[in-house]
Amino acid sequence: MNILPAILAMAAIVVASNIGVQFLIADGWLTWGAFTYPLAFLVTDVTNRLYGSDTARKVVLFGFAVGLLCSLVGTQIMGEFGPLVTLRIALASGTAFLVAQLLDLAIFSKLRNRDWWVAPLTSSVLGSIVDTALFFTIAFAGFLAFPTAWGDVSWAQDATAVGPLWVGLALADWGVKIGIALLALVPFRVITRNFAQRVA
Repeated sequence: MNILPAILAMAAIVVASNIGVQFLIADGWLTWGAFTYPLAFLVTDVTNRLYGSDTARKVVLFGFAVGLLCSLVGTQIMGEFGPLVTLRIALASGTAFLVAQLLDLAIFSKLRNRDWWVAPLTSSVLGSIVDTALFFTIAFAGFLAFPTAWGDVSWAQDATAVGPLWVGLALADWGVKIGIALLALVPFRVITRNFAQRVA
């Protein structure tokens, strides 16, 4: 059982997402990281299908460790408005990743014997909801009292048509995650079917 490709894929996604989140697109509503991060659910689900939940959990924990390292590096790099990664963002990112990926694992495992698409789609969609809710709430919600030194989020409280700006950002991010969860069914099916044919 060689899980090195899954570990490397997860590490690459986490690193790419941490870099991509620094670059705004869509008039500031999204970052490039919004398009790479959801692929972490694909890696988790493929690993779970091929090797089981215990192995997938190891891949998730490795991804979490890489994310912590990225956050640590980001806190040391100064950008235009301060560190690229504030302590509040680091806490939000790590918490959201770990909770959402472990939830994805649990849901996938419960549904693994249904039609091939049920487990990856359901686990990715529900994991994405939790990931988005946790990250944006912890990172930007004004009602959570964090020391200002952990990151000034006053800009995220600006009013928009859907409420505070951070809520609109969360909805845009979640929309991308759902779209990618649907698209990811194609590589999930191809990879898992090819693996099954090779071991048959």
